[in-house]
Amino acid sequence: MTPLRDRVQIVRADITTLDVDAIVNAANESLLGGGGVDGAIHRAAGPGLLAECRTLGGCPTGDAKITRGYALRAKHVIHTVGPVYRDGRSGESDLLARCYRRSLALAAAHGLASIAFPAISTGVFGYPFANASRVALQTTLTHLRENHAPREVHFVLYGESDYNTFLDLWADCTNQERE
Repeated sequence: MTPLRDRVQIVRADITTLDVDAIVNAANESLLGGGGVDGAIHRAAGPGLLAECRTLGGCPTGDAKITRGYALRAKHVIHTVGPVYRDGRSGESDLLARCYRRSLALAAAHGLASIAFPAISTGVFGYPFANASRVALQTTLTHLRENHAPREVHFVLYGESDYNTFLDLWADCTNQERE
């Protein structure tokens, strides 16, 4: 089996341009598009994505649903709804972890080899970036230890500061793996 470190890629890029089996959309509960990465994915995918999302009946916080990728390079979009950050004591970390678990499980159930995540809930939902990144990494590493699929997980960061912070947190996680 491939070592965990080799199954994770951390990139600074526009998630809508990646050639992977699925990109994850940090959506709102309606799944009908919005701002940030959600709006960018809907614009890049074209009107077919919105039309399919209208048939899904929304998505509760902490859950995920899958659609086709339409005009994206990615074959699929996995829509997940992260929590709005309140005070860190209102179940936000559990809901955020569930977003990652459900997205990874959907990818595995659909036989997808590669998935790309944005930093879920860190934009307008206000989740502190470093805290959200720790949840993302810990949840993903747990999944990868226990499952063969997906084979590759990409974390896609947009800004340089977020990218550097995520790399530092990844180094901490992989150092703990070796201990």
